[in-house]
Amino acid sequence: QVQLVESGGGLVQAGGSLRLSCAASGRPFSNYAMSWFRQAPGKEREFVAAISESGSTTSHADSVKGRFTISRDNAENTAYLQMNSLKPEDTAVYYCAARTSYRRMSASNAMDYWGKGTLVTVSS
Repeated sequence: QVQLVESGGGLVQAGGSLRLSCAASGRPFSNYAMSWFRQAPGKEREFVAAISESGSTTSHADSVKGRFTISRDNAENTAYLQMNSLKPEDTAVYYCAARTSYRRMSASNAMDYWGKGTLVTVSS
C-alpha cells in the first residue's frame, strides 16, 4: 500500500501562484509514476500532469501547459505541482495519484493509489 497526502491548497487571486505537495509513504516512492488530477464542482475528474518514476519524463494537459509544472523529489518522497498564473477556472479539488509504471498516466481509472485531495480556489 501507498499512502498519499496532498497539501498546499487554498484561496488565491487570479494571476497568483500556489505549490501543491503530495507526500508519499508505505513503499519506495521511486517505484511509482505520479499524476495530478483535478475535479471542479459538477464536473468530471480531469488529468493535469504526470511524471515518471525518475522524474525524467513529464506530461501536462494543454489547459495548464506553460502555467503548471510537475516535479518530484524522490529523496523527500514528495511530488509537487507548481501552479502559476492561476485562473478562476483552475478552481477544483486537486488529487495526486500513483501508478507502478509510466503508462496511461492521464487515465484516472488506471491509477493504483489516490490521495484525498486539496482544495484550490481562485478568485477573480
